[in-house]
Amino acid sequence: MKKIGVIGFGTMGSGIAQVCVEAGYEVTGIEQEAAYFERGLKQINKNWSRAVEKGKLTEGQVEEFQSKLSTSTDWQALAEMDCVIEAVNENIELKKEIFKKVDQIVGNETLLVSNTSGLSITEMASVIEDPSRVMGFHFFNPVPVMKLVELIRGYDTTEETYEKSRALVESLGKESIDVKEAPLFAVNRILVPMINEAIFVLQEGIASAEDIDKGMKLGANHPIGPLALADLIGLDTLLFVQDSLYEETQDSKYRAAPLLRKLVRAGHLGRKTGRGFYQY
Repeated sequence: MKKIGVIGFGTMGSGIAQVCVEAGYEVTGIEQEAAYFERGLKQINKNWSRAVEKGKLTEGQVEEFQSKLSTSTDWQALAEMDCVIEAVNENIELKKEIFKKVDQIVGNETLLVSNTSGLSITEMASVIEDPSRVMGFHFFNPVPVMKLVELIRGYDTTEETYEKSRALVESLGKESIDVKEAPLFAVNRILVPMINEAIFVLQEGIASAEDIDKGMKLGANHPIGPLALADLIGLDTLLFVQDSLYEETQDSKYRAAPLLRKLVRAGHLGRKTGRGFYQY
C-alpha cells in the first residue's frame, strides 16, 4: 500500500492526512472546493513548524512530507489509490452517497474506510458492489497526538480486509482495538454516558462544575474533567451523539440530560462559542 486518499479535509481529515504522510504514504486530499483545504493545510504546516522548533523534525523532513501531500477537487484522483478514507461529517446519508461515488472510481482491491465515531459500517457498505472491503476506523482527536484507533467491521467485512486495515493502522504508529459494530462502538459508548451523568450531577445540584471535574481528575486520575471535556468536544456534538445512542438502543438510561439540551438551545456550545459549562 503506497497511496491513500482522504475525503474531507476538516479537523479529522487533515489530521489523518498528516499521520499518513509522516508514515511514508503518498496522500491526496479530496474536497468539493479548493477553499476547504485552507484551514486543514494551515494546521498541518503549523504542527510541522512546531516540531521543527522542538527539534523533532528537520526542515528537510518537512519538505519531503509536503512533497507527498497533494489536494484535489477532482474525485478521479482517487482512481489510483490503494486505500480511501472518508472523513466527512457524521451524517450517514452523506457517507453512503460518498461511498457510492467512490465505488465507481476506485479499483476492485482498494480498501474503503469510513472514519466515524459511531455510525453503522454495515449500512455504509451496503451501497457498494463489494461490501467485504469496507472497514470503519475511529481515529481520536487530535489525530497526530492520540494513539488509539478503533477498528470496526461491517457485517460483510472479510478477515483479509480487517488484517489489511490493522496493518495500515500499525504502520501509522497507532494502536488499535477490535470492536464489534454497535452504537458508538466501545470508547464513546463508555465515555459519552459518563459525561452525560456528570451533567445530571451538576443539574441536580449535587456538586459544582469545578468540583465535579476536580473530583474526576483527582479521584479517578482523568487528565481532564468530564464537563471541561464536554466543552472541548462541543455541547452540540455531544448532544447529537447522546441522542443517537438513545435512538439506536431505545434504552432510557441513555437519555440526554435536560441541562445539556438547554445549553445547546441557548447557543452555549462550549469552547467554540466561548461559553458552555465554563466561560472562555
